[in-house]
Amino acid sequence: MIPDYKQIYTDILEEEFPEKLLDAAIRLKLEALYSSFDILKFNQLIFGDAKYTIECDNQRLRSYDKESILKILSYQKRNGLTNLQVSNHFKISRNTIARWKAIFKS
Repeated sequence: MIPDYKQIYTDILEEEFPEKLLDAAIRLKLEALYSSFDILKFNQLIFGDAKYTIECDNQRLRSYDKESILKILSYQKRNGLTNLQVSNHFKISRNTIARWKAIFKS
């Protein structure tokens, strides 16, 4: 079972940020929440960048599906980035990136 992210974010926007619900770009992105990669980007769009201390606590709760992992690895390959640069960009451990590369042999 997958959570209904559209309904979750709609409720959050209605209660906390009703002015953002009027933005057409946010409504379009809300309709296109399919992968965890999309959800992370949408979360950053709504709430902005979190403080470092909050991110450390939330990082343990993140999970990525195969599609999102492959998007992250293709982003790394397309831009010629190191594991450290990708880990800083997506706020993922560099060891996680290395493990994904070993698993998916990109």
